[in-house]
Amino acid sequence: MSSTPTANATIRINGPLPGANARAILERRDATTVRGLYRSCPIVADHATGATVTDVDGNVFIDLAGGIGALNAGHCPPEITAAIHNQVDRLLHLCSIVGTYESMVQLNEKLHEIVPIRGPKKTLLCNTGVEAGENAVKIARYATGRQGIIVFEGAFHGRSLLGMTMTSKYDLFKRGFGPFASEVYRVPFPYEYREKIDGMSTEEFCELRIRDLKKAFVAQIDPTSVAAVIIEPVQGEGGFVPAPPAYLRALRELTAQHGILLASDEVQTGFGRTGKMFAIEHTPGCGTEWDVDMVIMAKSIGSGLPIAAVTGKAEVMDKPHIGGLGSTYGGNPVACAAAVATIDYLRDHQLADRATEIGDVCRDYFSRWQAKHDTIGDVRCLGAMCAIEFVKDRVTKEPNSVLPPLIVEEAFQRGLIMIRAGLYGSCIRSLVPLVITDDQLHEAMQALEAAIDAAVQRAETT
Repeated sequence: MSSTPTANATIRINGPLPGANARAILERRDATTVRGLYRSCPIVADHATGATVTDVDGNVFIDLAGGIGALNAGHCPPEITAAIHNQVDRLLHLCSIVGTYESMVQLNEKLHEIVPIRGPKKTLLCNTGVEAGENAVKIARYATGRQGIIVFEGAFHGRSLLGMTMTSKYDLFKRGFGPFASEVYRVPFPYEYREKIDGMSTEEFCELRIRDLKKAFVAQIDPTSVAAVIIEPVQGEGGFVPAPPAYLRALRELTAQHGILLASDEVQTGFGRTGKMFAIEHTPGCGTEWDVDMVIMAKSIGSGLPIAAVTGKAEVMDKPHIGGLGSTYGGNPVACAAAVATIDYLRDHQLADRATEIGDVCRDYFSRWQAKHDTIGDVRCLGAMCAIEFVKDRVTKEPNSVLPPLIVEEAFQRGLIMIRAGLYGSCIRSLVPLVITDDQLHEAMQALEAAIDAAVQRAETT
């Protein structure tokens, strides 16, 4: 990988942002769209390819948001768009409850090849990540005859009623929308940066967090009443916080001991993002010595089309009665064709390996910025799932939620599309398409460095 960018810049800004055409459309959006729908950047896209987006005024941006993780294969990959066009000309919709079409079966077969679960598997196709998560809960409850679901602090599992119930970060996602669903219990996530005591080993810290779960089995719900534990192997909205492999192995052992199902929510981490096809595979022995019971998937499975899935052990997935599961649009033939082509594209282009390369470059830049700015408390990269966490004080680790929106704003003015993250809103994250070129990546990092410098200066003078 090259260490410096070439002189051929990708970013092109023609004038003040947003431009005149964008401003006109943004006014129409404000007039017609509900106020509660957040907008990270004032970009109005016209077309996109690879890791770049061109707006309606001809400005070219490098996309570090990647559709919030839905574009691992990049914007409009020709092989995938060709598969979509081919399917559109043949069949738009039938409904998997009504009949069968080959793209649905092909996708199930592809998922069974790549999902790291041993033995026979079955799949339910859905529309969105939250729908897949809810179906995982339904299946777990039916299969075990139990009602309790355990989730984690900092988790994000969607915005439906049950999804919000399982989600943490109350003020942003849940305030004013209650009451919430019952029989959902929350325990601390193994957030090493914020919670590990100085001098404590990772193994000791993981044991401490496992004790939290054991305590919950006494103080909150008896383990014989727990149907499933659902965990993000790397928390997404929570700030790209990885669960240590030692914790995941111990969690599997404890849940198996009590007959509790374990589901890995890979909605944001799946399909090559972390350097493996699924983030759970970073834990040694996954898929060979041990496994989870279900994997929940969405986002990059369809390269931007709405499709999701739950794949799990056949004996678990087949428990619900016939007719108990289903969706009008789940497994739509066009979305299935996109997903089949996406999986082939990711494997053919070895994009999981590319994610590791991208993460190495980002980590190098982030670490150098950390040495320059005391406000950068932690940097985290697992593959190309990269985040910077900002603090007011490195000793107390008090979150700094002021800087991230300033950085996103400054980055946009420099030709980057970005979003923030974190339980406290104190992180910025990069979910850049894995097809980004070396030159584009370095150009993006240099623009981001300038944005951080400018935001830090703004914060210090206000």
